[in-house]
Amino acid sequence: MTELKPDALRERLRARFARYVDPEFVLTREEELRPYECDGLPAYRRLPLIVVLPGDIAQVQRVMRICHEEQVPVVARGAGTGLSGGALPLEHGVLLSLARLNTILEIDPDNLRARVQPGVRNLAISEAAKPYGLYYAPDPSSQIACSIGGNVAENAGGVHCLKYGLTVNNLLSLEVVTVEGDRLTIGGAGLDSPGYDLLALFTGSEGMLGIVVEVVVKLLPLPERAQVAMAAFDDVEKAGQAVADIIAAGILPAGLEMMDNPSLRAAEDFVHAGYPTDAAAILLCEVDGDNEEVSEEIARVRRRLLDSGAREVRTAVDDAERARLWAGRKAAFPAVGRISPDYYCMDGTIPRKHLPRVLREIAAMSEEFQLRAANVFHAGDGNLHPLILYDGNNPGELERAETFGGRILELCVEVGGSITGEHGVGLEKIDQMCAQFPAAELQMFHSVKAVFDPAGLLNPGKAIPTLNRCAEFGAMHVKAGDLRFPHLERF
Repeated sequence: MTELKPDALRERLRARFARYVDPEFVLTREEELRPYECDGLPAYRRLPLIVVLPGDIAQVQRVMRICHEEQVPVVARGAGTGLSGGALPLEHGVLLSLARLNTILEIDPDNLRARVQPGVRNLAISEAAKPYGLYYAPDPSSQIACSIGGNVAENAGGVHCLKYGLTVNNLLSLEVVTVEGDRLTIGGAGLDSPGYDLLALFTGSEGMLGIVVEVVVKLLPLPERAQVAMAAFDDVEKAGQAVADIIAAGILPAGLEMMDNPSLRAAEDFVHAGYPTDAAAILLCEVDGDNEEVSEEIARVRRRLLDSGAREVRTAVDDAERARLWAGRKAAFPAVGRISPDYYCMDGTIPRKHLPRVLREIAAMSEEFQLRAANVFHAGDGNLHPLILYDGNNPGELERAETFGGRILELCVEVGGSITGEHGVGLEKIDQMCAQFPAAELQMFHSVKAVFDPAGLLNPGKAIPTLNRCAEFGAMHVKAGDLRFPHLERF
């Protein structure tokens, strides 16, 4: 790294960047930097040394070449809606915003694909494709704001990923700028390409391997019909079991979502979706396809939900009611924000069969930590989003919320799941990576990064913990002489 004091390094970088990027898009004053101090995880904040917003790929390449020459670290940022601290800047580094690369370059209906820049909003792709009878399937709850580049970085999902897959399942190719400023094309127009699957490697790599500057996504035909059923349960565990029952019956819904009472009450108060606020939990189960297929499947779903203990099953009568039911689910996070000064959003994945057990244990942890938890789940694929409610103005509450969240993630690993389903690891979950992976696998991750970024300049300190950090994490989890997870003994 350049051995200059921060002010001198900032001025040096400003002058070099301004040769290629309009000076108004090279930000150095504190009031300009402040909006970039965090992503959607506001508990962690840090001012970057400098922010640069290139306007095209050539400018991205110039910026990266300068950073590589100066050996200055770079954190790439999309819309800033991430929830794991992945875009948290570095005090001694460059924050590279891709917000100005926001053009839909091509909608290709004949080949069912769209070519877009990374700053394009997720929802904008479907809006542009709709006149052709097409849409882009992954639909995170933040789709109105989140960018496709950020979706690629975190391998985002959404309420319909059960049937249609995550971002990685809906990509054809990426244009990537390397840490040295070179441009690579990864993937291609076909369904497969020779060589290693670098497209899958880059998807979910959290900006640690390269800078995504162009994306080609798959488009799907809009289904002839989609219909959603809402089931109300008097018992949260019965709702969890109903999820497993539906999948076991051979039904593959387009979406299968669950909300417990605190989250559905908050959403109903916010959106007025028509949820029964006295229910312990609700499930939203949507099927899509042609008219005949949907009629048959929604009838099967209804019978299965009633057999699994639902006290009420209501089917949306038209698209307007369907939209309202989904609006409540997609607004769950901001809705919960109206009932608590702060909340801490977790993101873990478990095998569906363990959903009742995990719900019980989360409730027990809520009592233990004396913090409320509102649960929102992509239940069909076991992706949990417990929202831990706290007040950051009360001393110690944030720390309790973080410990509570860490315990939930470790429970996910314990039952055979993962510490992330779609939000990524970032800074938030880096310790829990030590619970999921043994030393040999972590070392392999570091080796892969070193191939693309030998000096460790791209988003350093995120996603992949050092083995020393894992040794410290393991030492903290010694209980009565035994580690919580046996494989941590390798550290």
